[in-house]
Amino acid sequence: MTSSAAPAGPQRQTLIADTAVALIAERGLRGLTHRAVDEAAGLPAGSTSNLARTRAALLELAITRIADLEAPAYAAVVRTPTVEHARELLAQVAADAVHQALTAGRTLTLARFELALEATRRPELRAVYDRLGAGFLSLAATLLTQCGSRAPEADARRLVRWAEGVLFNATAGSGAGRVPEPAELGAEAARYLAALLDG
Repeated sequence: MTSSAAPAGPQRQTLIADTAVALIAERGLRGLTHRAVDEAAGLPAGSTSNLARTRAALLELAITRIADLEAPAYAAVVRTPTVEHARELLAQVAADAVHQALTAGRTLTLARFELALEATRRPELRAVYDRLGAGFLSLAATLLTQCGSRAPEADARRLVRWAEGVLFNATAGSGAGRVPEPAELGAEAARYLAALLDG
């Protein structure tokens, strides 16, 4: 891509963020540099540093983009007329979101795990990661309230731990050789929700 054809404004920011995420997933954080993003995105030298001047800013751009891309997976869950329907819907959406993260969204998942580990060494990235994660926890707590949870905040943390555990196991853990089928994840999510809500 030549500089005359390079996107500007929000399009350029999205391109840089998407390219950074892809590089993290492909090469790990050691392969993420401002120059590497420029080259991979086909942008003029200095484009990435103009947008994100420091490495910390580039990491924040990447993790924020991941959160923005993952959030729509839960948009299908709406206020439902009955607790039973809310439970069924949440189990299905949770299973679908996990399966999506292990298949079409695998690049985002790999990059997010790389950034999560880096956040253990960078307090500024930890703050961003935790702030974005709190949004997902709040959404989960709202949905669990609709499902009849008596302790929605605690149940939200448990549900997120289940999802994170499945994602890590099937991406980088001992189960990395096999992606669970959607039906398997749906049944597992339903059983887990029943244990949380009826236990």
